[in-house]
Amino acid sequence: MTDHRSGPRRRGATLLHAIFEATLAELAESGYANLTMERVAERARTSKASLYRRWPSRADLVAAAAGHALPADEELPDTGDLRRDVLALLRMIADRFDGPLGAAARGLMAETLHHPELGRELRSRTTGNRERMMRAILGKAVRRGEIDPDVLTPRVVLTGPSLLQLHFLQYGAPVPDEVIEQITDEVVLPLVMQKGWHRRTGTTPTGWIN
Repeated sequence: MTDHRSGPRRRGATLLHAIFEATLAELAESGYANLTMERVAERARTSKASLYRRWPSRADLVAAAAGHALPADEELPDTGDLRRDVLALLRMIADRFDGPLGAAARGLMAETLHHPELGRELRSRTTGNRERMMRAILGKAVRRGEIDPDVLTPRVVLTGPSLLQLHFLQYGAPVPDEVIEQITDEVVLPLVMQKGWHRRTGTTPTGWIN
């Protein structure tokens, strides 16, 4: 077993990054059932107490690490064109799947069946992050007049990232670029470029934030 204790202690953002990287690495190597705060702390060169101050349980820590691995707001694409933005974002997420996040995610899906608290935390964090990213680029398309905000229900917004994740879980990484283009052109764009669908059906969209 590798000794990760050598080297200086980290602090601030550097420490958080090290903790999240250590969490994903431990998950990939040992699985959630064998994940311990002690091993994560050792790998991140910090104390177990510093982990518990931020995350009261393993489930909280794992969900936070998974969310941290996704693109941050400042990384999101802004090409001025909806199709290019969707393609760029899905490619960014696919790249994350082809790394520590992906290695951990495949094992975590099975673990959620045995650890309901983990499933709740992961759904809350990952769904929220996927929706945040998609709404950021779709909101710009709304402001450019490319799409109608009335069609952007939470389920429509989440369709692209959800299909990408499903393909990854079924077939692994890397996700072929052809699949990303198909998800974009055959599903996401036809859904979001409808005009007044909710007005025609008399339903009311929920969750849209301008």
